[in-house]
Amino acid sequence: MKLTEIQADALGELGNIGAAHAATTLSQMLMSNIEMDVPAVDIIDIAQFYKCVGDEKVALVVFRIKGEVEGEGFVVVTMPLASAIRMTNTMLGMDDMDREINEMDQSAIIEIGNIMVSAFLDATAGLLGIVMLPSPPALCIDMAHAGMEALIAEVAMETNDVVIFRTNLTSGEHAIDGTILMFLTPEMLGNLLSLLEALTSQGM
Repeated sequence: MKLTEIQADALGELGNIGAAHAATTLSQMLMSNIEMDVPAVDIIDIAQFYKCVGDEKVALVVFRIKGEVEGEGFVVVTMPLASAIRMTNTMLGMDDMDREINEMDQSAIIEIGNIMVSAFLDATAGLLGIVMLPSPPALCIDMAHAGMEALIAEVAMETNDVVIFRTNLTSGEHAIDGTILMFLTPEMLGNLLSLLEALTSQGM
């Protein structure tokens, strides 16, 4: 599986639009500025996916992409555990960092992830003129690679290669760092590229 430079740029722009909307929703929830890295688009062997999430303990919220596009795709919001606690402290008006993640934290992380990913998919789908929705979220508090093992195994049954979109979000004020990952199997990638090419031909 290969991408032309034009295809990679188009996917990057599509993801950039989605990530910008997700960053805006996070900014509104935290009431602070959120900085966003320039998104990266790569093709990777699914077995190497763990390199994209590192090996520290994290909070992972995983969503399957549903709606009017065929194929398998996922959006993952991940952040180091300390960042997750700082984020929920900010949201819940708390300041205790020396603690374990509790049920209230978990509910807040799921809700924040759901709002961010809904904004991400709404923006990308709106550009394409289709409906894309997140599945119910799955939260995992674990070492990053361990938390992704089941998902990696599921995708590996269908394909060896996936296209991955990655961007980092940062709140300097609250010392919060997070990453949005979107990865697509060849079938979903092909369908999205067809929609993008149709838009380009119409002078997007």
